[in-house]
Amino acid sequence: MSSRAPGRSPATVTDLLAIPPDERFHEIIDGELVRKAMPSFEHGDAQSALVSRIKGPFQRRSGGDLPGGWWIGTEVEVELAPSHVYRPDVVGWRRERVPARPRGTPVAIRPDWICEVLSPSNPGTDRVKKLNHYHQFEVPHYWIVDPMEESLSVFRWTAEGYLLVLAASRDARVHAEPFEAVELSVGALFGEDEE
Repeated sequence: MSSRAPGRSPATVTDLLAIPPDERFHEIIDGELVRKAMPSFEHGDAQSALVSRIKGPFQRRSGGDLPGGWWIGTEVEVELAPSHVYRPDVVGWRRERVPARPRGTPVAIRPDWICEVLSPSNPGTDRVKKLNHYHQFEVPHYWIVDPMEESLSVFRWTAEGYLLVLAASRDARVHAEPFEAVELSVGALFGEDEE
């Protein structure tokens, strides 16, 4: 749902922050204030399953038995440009580039990894618009988790466009960049018990 009327100025961070926090489930896409789709159980389950498998080994300093080296967050407002403020499902910054934990809202530091979990009501937003915008703003890694198809798509930034480096279905166990140090059961994102 878009709230920009024809001939109206592009939405800004000020417009976004004017929405009461408990009602602010919006993004600014191409200068339009857009409410995010309400997540289904499948969406929320895939999102939380991914976070539980990535955050533990990676959100820590590098060194030791676990890979570390990342800040990982969910539903964080990220300003890539004044007309592009997103609220990715899961987002991460490499600590070598961003030594201090990101703060505030929106975070104005470009992420190193973004993951969007598709919603049935607007899969084209994540597969087309956001993919193109994240590429434009040089986000190095972009993942799409699709609960309807039970799949994971992993993209790497190149100057020509995002390169699909991994497409996996629920029966796969993968080492997906930039988190290839840990094996991920794709089925675990979709309710499958891990062995």
